[in-house]
Amino acid sequence: MSDHGGDERIGIDALLERVRSGLDRIEPRAAYEAYETGEALLVDTRYAALRERDGLIPGALVVERNELEWRLDPQGSHRAPEATGHDLLVVVLCNEGYASSLAAESLRRLGLHRATDLVGGFQAWKAAGLPVQLPASAG
Repeated sequence: MSDHGGDERIGIDALLERVRSGLDRIEPRAAYEAYETGEALLVDTRYAALRERDGLIPGALVVERNELEWRLDPQGSHRAPEATGHDLLVVVLCNEGYASSLAAESLRRLGLHRATDLVGGFQAWKAAGLPVQLPASAG
């Protein structure tokens, strides 16, 4: 018997669908334009190996996923200088646009009501021909 006490179990696909229904997800070109006009803060949560392999988005704030909430909380003692307020349009990106949806939803719980994520992640950004700073080749 279920007591409806939050014990509902859903799979990750259903969770993603539910989370994304509450986000105004943004396509790469629109994210780029919002960044260029100063409206959006791009936050890259990919882990170091992916950044080193594929490069960076110039101007994006790099925040490891496990630090995201601490760095983006406008009231937090560990916040990044860019975390200026709850009205900030934060666009979270991961490699392919899955983990970033969950991350954006977490930021919304902190009161960042405009937080969203990049559809398709870094790979879609790169495929759209948007600026990428390639990693310095070793040797």
